[in-house]
Order: sequence, then structure tokens, then C-alpha cells
Amino acid sequence: MVGGASGIGWATAQALAADGWQVTIADLDADLAAARAGELDGRRGAAAGDGFHAARAVDVSDEGSVEALFDGASPDLVVTTAGVSTLGLVTDHDAAEFRRVVDVCLTGAFLVFKHGGRAVRDGGAMIAIASLNARRPGRGMAAYCAAKAGLVMLAQVAALELGERGVRVNTVSPGFLVTPLTEPVLQIPGLAEEYAENSAIPHRGTAEDVARAVLYLEGSPWMAGEDLAVDGGAQLERYPDVLGLATRAFS
Repeated sequence: MVGGASGIGWATAQALAADGWQVTIADLDADLAAARAGELDGRRGAAAGDGFHAARAVDVSDEGSVEALFDGASPDLVVTTAGVSTLGLVTDHDAAEFRRVVDVCLTGAFLVFKHGGRAVRDGGAMIAIASLNARRPGRGMAAYCAAKAGLVMLAQVAALELGERGVRVNTVSPGFLVTPLTEPVLQIPGLAEEYAENSAIPHRGTAEDVARAVLYLEGSPWMAGEDLAVDGGAQLERYPDVLGLATRAFS
């Protein structure tokens, strides 16, 4: 469970553990990952604290770190949720900041597919968390949109290449959720309302909604190369003007 210590990753780790999976929580925040693994162990009653679930430190932007994560491992399922974002117009965007987002959201997923794809057992599954922004552009979100769109195509290529081993590779594309990544953005006045107005189902989703989609894909033996939207139908209408709202709120 890459990026499993918070947000969508933590919700997914909990759902997998509740479904009987032995979970390894890998995260940049090693201390939080260890605490989360201990929390999962603590829910196992008499077996609490026995180290059934594990924690590892990983930096998805560092190939050596990702390679080490999978060294000697043979997982049945690999899920990666690591992500960062930023705001900036294309013509003003700092190149280093653009690369930082791409390094985590796209190159990081590539490294997980590369080394996790070697380690995952035949017949297993790999699932990456993409975004509504893989389908819908947003002003000021060039880095994030480009990275997530690339991730969806990357997963489809991986599905073609790993399918001969029976390994299913898919993505889940959430809309706006309350997570550590999105919480600052959702504080922008009017953003939540504009998102709801442009969604078929106007209430906000949760990380648990995404976790259920991950479980569904893992349990679907004939799904490969799919991007499963979990966004309340937001892909059907206009994407909120995040940059415009932020500019008006804070200028």
C-alpha cells in the first residue's frame, strides 16, 4: 500500500485489512506508517500488536527506494496512491515545481509499476489512484492534470504488458475528496459549492468510496486497463475554476 499512511491510501489500507488482507503500509512518513500498521494490528483482537501488518519507508521519486521496497517481496496486490499538486498558469509555471509534481504522480507510479510489476505474483493486481483531472483540465493545474492523464495511459500500457501473466493493472479516478492533499484547496471559498453544482450527484465523496472501488477492481478477474471514475458524475460537466476562485479569494 504505497502512500498508505493518510488520505485515500489509509482508507484503502483499512478496507483491505478488514477484508482479511495482510497489509504493508509504505509511505514517505515512516513514523506515521508504523503507527498505522500498529493501529491495524490493534484491531485484530487477541492478536493485536503481533506485527501481522507491516510498515516501510518509501520515496516514490527515488528509484532505489522503490526497488528496495519490493526486494524479496511477492505481493498479490500493489496499490499506489502517492500524489502531490500545485497551482500555476502554464506561462508562469516554475519548471522545478512542475517536475516535482510529475516526479511523484507519474514517474513515481512508473517506478511502482516497474519494480512492483516484477514482484507481484502471477494472477495478482496493481491499482493506481489517478484523478478526475486525468479527464478534465483545470486552469492552473497543468502539472497535476498532465501527470494524472499520463498515469492512466501508463497503467493501460502496463496492463497490456503484464496481462500475459494474468496481472491486472487498473486505475481509479476520484473527484474532490477531503484528504490531506485536497483539504487546503477545499478551503477556497465557493469551490465546494461549484464542484457540487457541476456534479450529477451533488454531495462530496469520501476516501472510503475510493477504497471500495479498489476492492472491486481487485476482485474483478476480467478487468484490465480500466480507469474507474469515482466522482459523483463530475466528469460529465464543467470542472471548477480552482485558480480563478483562489485568485479572487486571496488577492
